[in-house]
Formats: sequence, C-alpha cells, structure tokens
Amino acid sequence: MSTNIKIAIAEPSAIIRCGLVTILKRLPGFHLLLTEIATAECLVESLRMHRPEILIINPLLPGYSGIQHLKEECGCTEMKCLAIASMATDQAMIRMYDDQICLYDSPDELKHKLERLNAEEACPEPEEEQQTLSSREKEIVICVVKGMTNREIADRLYLSTHTVITHRRNIARKLQVHSASGLTVYAIVNKLIELNDIKKA
Repeated sequence: MSTNIKIAIAEPSAIIRCGLVTILKRLPGFHLLLTEIATAECLVESLRMHRPEILIINPLLPGYSGIQHLKEECGCTEMKCLAIASMATDQAMIRMYDDQICLYDSPDELKHKLERLNAEEACPEPEEEQQTLSSREKEIVICVVKGMTNREIADRLYLSTHTVITHRRNIARKLQVHSASGLTVYAIVNKLIELNDIKKA
C-alpha cells in the first residue's frame, strides 16, 4: 500500500529541482503529489494553495527570509521542512529545519528521511499511553519550567524550533496542561525537577 504525501520542492536550479522530482517519483512505497517552486516570489502563494506536508527547500533561495517566517506567512505551521544542504550552506541555519538532504544522498537515504518525517506526523500514540511523556518530552518540560524560550530549548537539545513547538503541543494534549505554572506543578509532583532548581532558574 502506497503512502500519500504532498511535497513541495523550492529550488532555483532547474537541474537540481528536476533531478529531485525524478528520484522522488521512482521511490517505492510512496504516492507523491509534487509541486515545483522556482522562485521566492511564488513560494508563499504556492504553499498556501497546495499546503504540502513536506517542503524540500534550498535555504539559499534568493529572496527567501527563513523557515519560521515562511511557515507563519503561509499558514503551514505543521509542515515538515528538509533543507537542501550544500558547501555554502550555514550549518547554524540548517538547525532550524527538521532534517537536511545532501546532493550526494542516495535514493534510499532520501526515502528513509521521508519515511521518518511522515511517521512523526502521522503516528498517533495508543490511547492508554496518552498520559506518558517520552524522555524527550520530559526534557522539554524541565526546560519550560526553568523559563527557557522555544529557541533556547531548541539550541540546548539540538532540535529545530518547530520540533520543540510540536513536542510542547503533544505535552499539552497528553497532560491537559496549557500553562507554564501547570507544567511546574506536574514537574515537581513527578520529581522531574527540584523546587530549588526552579528558584535558581
């Protein structure tokens, strides 16, 4: 059974863009709806229209102002983003993305990355496990209780800001707690943090 995924490719080079389209179409196990975007001028409107689940984008696209700003502007806050990395790409910039692809990645590597991103988006947890936080979610709760911003948490845990926001949304859903003070009570009761650590923070 094929997995249906809507993917947009934002890349100014026609050779690279068409090469990616060709490889993606040949990947087994996927039924992909592909959108090609050649310029930053078309980016927001195209994403609003097609609302892809995954965006593959060159961070050096002329006129492009960054992934967080783009997600807010086009209203695709849940969209997963893969950066097309090259020698000229700033690694600090890459950390804002869910993953990256290299021009030398094999089709199998690309397939694996798409499967992982799609699984993160599509796999709900069993109902009986809804109240149980993962170790990563517990780390994020501790950071929130210490007063850290999403950006600071992302830097501390080597995640993208988008991933941190997704984790926080999952934490709120599982615990039915929607405030930092509520998370503080949860963290203390469940011995994730000591009261003294909060006072220091």
